[in-house]
This record gives sequence, structure tokens and C-alpha cells, in this order.
Amino acid sequence: MSVVIVNRDNFDREVMESKIPVLLDFFASWCGPCRMLSPVLDEIAEEHPEYKIVKVNVDDEPDIASAFGVMSVPSLFVIKNGSIVNRSSGVRPKPAILDMLK
Repeated sequence: MSVVIVNRDNFDREVMESKIPVLLDFFASWCGPCRMLSPVLDEIAEEHPEYKIVKVNVDDEPDIASAFGVMSVPSLFVIKNGSIVNRSSGVRPKPAILDMLK
């Protein structure tokens, strides 16, 4: 499965109504750590179809970022059955991200 870019039009469908756990990545194109994290998220998306990996650009979707209380990027949230079950800020190694999803 590939990474899905979400916006206000598809956010509820792709994230809140997802039948599988979602890893939600808040990022910005100008953010160096976000660019470091992106290939790791791509790998997880390809290797673990049991999870949905989605990205929100905070510059394009400030309302979504605000609703989640995002203060820095990258910020990761795990959503299961429409609820936040885990969150972290900053770059994390792949094993740590996978642990967040369990």
C-alpha cells in the first residue's frame, strides 16, 4: 500500500473511518526531519499493508493540524477506530514507529 496524502476533503474517510490502524504524519515540505522520515514511512507502507500511512501537509491544512494540537513537525499519531491511541513528535527510528502501531 502506498502513502496517502490527505486533506480536508478526504480526511474523515481516509483516517477517522478507516477499518485498519492509521499512522498519521503531520509534515511540512521545508522540514528537514520530515524529509528524513518520509522514506521510512514509505517502507512501512509497502511492508505492512495492515496499516494505512497518511500524510497531512501542515502548511496546506492548518485546520487539521490545529485540531490535533500539532505544535511541531514531524508529528505522528496512531488512529484506531477513529480515536488517537498513540502520538509522538520528531523523527523516530523505524522499529519505534512500528512499536507505536502495535
